[in-house]
Amino acid sequence: MPFVALEPATRQSRLAEASRRWDALLVSRPDLAPAIALQHKLIGLVVDLADVIEHGRLPRLSLPPKYLAAKLARGVPALAGEPIPMPVAVLKPTLLRLCEELSAGGAGEAADHIKAALDEARLDAGSLLTASLTRDQQAIRTGAAHRGLAADLVWLVAELAVSPFVYALQQAVFGPAASDATLADALGGWTGGFCPACGSWPAVAEVVSGRRVLRCSFCAFAWELPRHGCVYCGEEGAKFVTATPDAQMIDTRKHRRVEICNACRSYMKAVDVTGLSPFPLVALADLETMDLDMSAIERGYSRPPLKDFTRRT
Repeated sequence: MPFVALEPATRQSRLAEASRRWDALLVSRPDLAPAIALQHKLIGLVVDLADVIEHGRLPRLSLPPKYLAAKLARGVPALAGEPIPMPVAVLKPTLLRLCEELSAGGAGEAADHIKAALDEARLDAGSLLTASLTRDQQAIRTGAAHRGLAADLVWLVAELAVSPFVYALQQAVFGPAASDATLADALGGWTGGFCPACGSWPAVAEVVSGRRVLRCSFCAFAWELPRHGCVYCGEEGAKFVTATPDAQMIDTRKHRRVEICNACRSYMKAVDVTGLSPFPLVALADLETMDLDMSAIERGYSRPPLKDFTRRT
């Protein structure tokens, strides 16, 4: 079964684990101090928003287990294409504060321009957050270009702001899997390398006691694949390896690895851990292994764009 339940986490436990990991990373990589300082601010805002959402009310969704199971059987993520009401009033203050922190953390005028566009309603917060929820990169890029905004930064602030809401949604829609055999079987049959909840690619594979658990970069969903191969194209043969042809790219710390696929020229990071990262600390795992990204990218490997499910729901 690909679904892997996360241990319950509170605001305090999330922040405590984050501080411990930032301190450890700072010791080994003091050059990352500015990035760590910025991530500290951003993650703090996301954790606070997650706490608000977890103690609030989610919109009522008509997503019965049999309906979700049918979508999963067709290879469509559970939340894809659903008319989900966006709690803009709850999310927008954090969206604006994320712009402020990114501006102070180095993004400068690019982040200021996004905040001004939101303040002046030239960029509609509801439309932006909905596009992020539906993983519509093209809509966000087009909208940013028309307004003279940095598209990647617009994508980032929207993703950070809406991620606590999406995390809560995936917890709600897959919660019945514990007692509903139809939904549990559908999750058990999931073979996609993309998240069965929201459709995003994993940020990293966390390996716990030999179990390779993929972690969604957006909603932090945790799932396993039935076979060990490329999460993007499914390659399981000689073109998929967990080390690289170039010995310089093999991490000397054996608990950190890069999986590369010479069939689709993609890569995935894998790290041995004692326990899965709670939401939203998958972002920390991504920062902790950033050097592996650089090594892979320098050698011509990349991550593919998000899948488009708008015509498959």
